[in-house]
Amino acid sequence: MDWSTLAATSLACLSAGYAVAAAWLSRRTLAAHPAGNVAPGDPCQRPVSVLKPLCGGEPRLYENLASLCRQQHPAYQLVFGVRAADDPAIAVVERLRADFPDCDIALAVDPCVHGSNLKVSNLINLLPLARHPWLVVADSDIAVAPDYLARVTAPLADAGVGVVTCLYRGRRVGGGLWSRLGVQFIDAWFVPSVRIAHAGGSRRFAFGATLALRREALDAIGSFDVLSNRLADDFWLGELTRRKGLATVLSDVVVSTDVTESHLGALWSHELRWMRTIRSLDPLGFAFIFITFTWPMLALASWLAPTPVVLGAALAGLLARSLLARSVGAMLLAPLRDTLLLAEWAAALSGSYVSWRGQVLPVSERPERARPAGSRTHQHAPAPAGAGNAGMAPHALPLTAKKTDDGESDRQTSISTNEMA
Repeated sequence: MDWSTLAATSLACLSAGYAVAAAWLSRRTLAAHPAGNVAPGDPCQRPVSVLKPLCGGEPRLYENLASLCRQQHPAYQLVFGVRAADDPAIAVVERLRADFPDCDIALAVDPCVHGSNLKVSNLINLLPLARHPWLVVADSDIAVAPDYLARVTAPLADAGVGVVTCLYRGRRVGGGLWSRLGVQFIDAWFVPSVRIAHAGGSRRFAFGATLALRREALDAIGSFDVLSNRLADDFWLGELTRRKGLATVLSDVVVSTDVTESHLGALWSHELRWMRTIRSLDPLGFAFIFITFTWPMLALASWLAPTPVVLGAALAGLLARSLLARSVGAMLLAPLRDTLLLAEWAAALSGSYVSWRGQVLPVSERPERARPAGSRTHQHAPAPAGAGNAGMAPHALPLTAKKTDDGESDRQTSISTNEMA
């Protein structure tokens, strides 16, 4: 057997094996139909403060936030935060207050910047308004079921649990090819990869869609301050609690997250940020994730060595990949979806910066720049257009749109606060 046949056979078997495992785990999860594991009024339920950093008027912001106002939980508080007094999200919060007068809603409007990560700055600013011992940090673009809070916080009754997180499914906001591909990025690639890692025993994950933890665990790692200069703040919130000997639990709850990309540039910038962030967290694993790009890898293997073994593995892999698609339309888009993943992976092998909400952030984590817990450097973001500079710190953090390694400026101002979605 020559080297090309050996390489093709290895590639086909690895890629097909991954696709089969991903399809099997996904189908097994769907077949389980998990029921809520906590009944309303369960004595294990504790008061919860839900922390929601907001920025801009997202397409379904009201509907997503309203789903939290309908929770079947005996005692919870919603704490929203924005940086600018003219942020459109404020009007949405006021509408929630009017429509759900019995819901405990607090709002922090604070321009203070506490590091390079503006989402974390928002969390630092709104945390003082949180009144309860259990906390849930959740992105602004997710929609949840009425039993969400009861179920995701249930594992926190175990003192050995640090963070509870959950997976999410993509939901298109508007039509178009690119939002369909964005949904497939989540549903057919990202989520199956997490399920495989979880089944293999890995717990090195935490997702911004939901991060539930006790306030004492947050204080033990230094509060949100230690995340102020980290790009992947959701991952590090889980990682730092794990380093304290606390477990990360993947909840059986699956929430929905909005996918709003309407053109290739937006999709490419978003997914390239994901890829480069993954590279920064796990360089070795990132180097080998090309085996998860089923269509181009199996096509390459079949071209290199069209032997019965390679072709049989390719057929099995493509059938499994079709099962992951879960619809005829997604199945037809799978070759394009996987090829785009390969291109993004190749681009993410280099580059030191990502773009996020008009910021240009370094991929390399620089936690040494974070301040100790409790210290608050009141650095202000630039004033909105037309506003004066009174009260602004002389060394404000630059928040202007810049060119990133992908060659385009990220000027979106109303996308999700999710770091990894």
